[in-house]
Amino acid sequence: MRAAFYAPLKPPGHPVPSGDRRIARLFQQLFGRINIETPLASRFRSRDGAGDHLRQARMASLGPWLAQRAVRELGPKGADIWFTYHLYYKAADWLGPEAAAILDIPYIIAEASFAPKRADGPWSISHQRVADCVAEASAVLCLNPNDIPCLEPLIEDAGKLIPFPPFLDIEPYLKFKIERDAYRADLSNELGIPANAMWLLAVGMMRDGEKTISYIKLADALGQLRPERDWRLVVVGDGPNRDVIQETLQAATMGRVIFAGERNDSDLAKFYAASDCMVWPAHGEAFGMAMLEAQASGLPVVACNTGGVPAVVEDGLSGTLVRANDASAFANAIDVLIQDDGRRASYSSAAHIRVRDKQSLEAASLRLETILSRIGIL
Repeated sequence: MRAAFYAPLKPPGHPVPSGDRRIARLFQQLFGRINIETPLASRFRSRDGAGDHLRQARMASLGPWLAQRAVRELGPKGADIWFTYHLYYKAADWLGPEAAAILDIPYIIAEASFAPKRADGPWSISHQRVADCVAEASAVLCLNPNDIPCLEPLIEDAGKLIPFPPFLDIEPYLKFKIERDAYRADLSNELGIPANAMWLLAVGMMRDGEKTISYIKLADALGQLRPERDWRLVVVGDGPNRDVIQETLQAATMGRVIFAGERNDSDLAKFYAASDCMVWPAHGEAFGMAMLEAQASGLPVVACNTGGVPAVVEDGLSGTLVRANDASAFANAIDVLIQDDGRRASYSSAAHIRVRDKQSLEAASLRLETILSRIGIL
């Protein structure tokens, strides 16, 4: 069985790492677990960051041709499902429904978002295309529960909107978690972090927009921590805004920050295993894969209660969620975890169990099999 796989924002083979690329690859891995191949249907990237009506109209006119080309490239085996991952007003799917119609197969979407306020703006053409795609889909898998209220009016059959919590392969994180003491000692020596201090971890690319805003908000909160607390902030990430972010965090933490740079997935798992708490405001993020990875490693999280973050962090069970834009509340939540060993241990255990039972590849594969059976694929 084959699922024609398409990601209009960024194909899974794109060289630049991101959370979006990561989730696309996880979906491919998920299909593989239930013996469904995922040939890439198209590498066409539809993102329009500027809101260019002419570009959107051009993509709309190209759609049928792109669909026919995708069908040809799938070859004689064709596909049993068309699967589009992540579409929104800046990155619509201009070919999926047409290609699915040519092949006479179900059209399935994962992570669609719809913003009614964009109806009359510069992305109006792309915005309407998203609405049309959602209406035609056989199933819409919703990773962020906050997307559902705006998607519901687009679909006659509400049963096609299916909650599908973010997921990941937890095995690498379990392996590293077992060797926590060894990795903590290694990183302490490599980066000069006092092993007996409280390690607060932040993971995020240092680029313009939401990521930089999160770093600035984190600096605001850390600047309010009591000076007598013995903690260090460990930052994993890099990007074009590195200099301003480093300067901001150094000033706010009085030098108690260590920059580890960009790390591969294996190295990052070591940081999760070795740290004591993850701290990340998650400004403007759909849900935050790094927070899910941290919890798979048993790492408590302090974040803001925004967007889809509650789909990843359960407030009072696996971490603490605070009001957005409240630096004092964020600082207080961190301070409580620095002092309370018992609460950190409780959050750690609950975080690992929650991800294992609800958001692992195994749990997600069972969920996907049920969905495909419901629409007559399996």
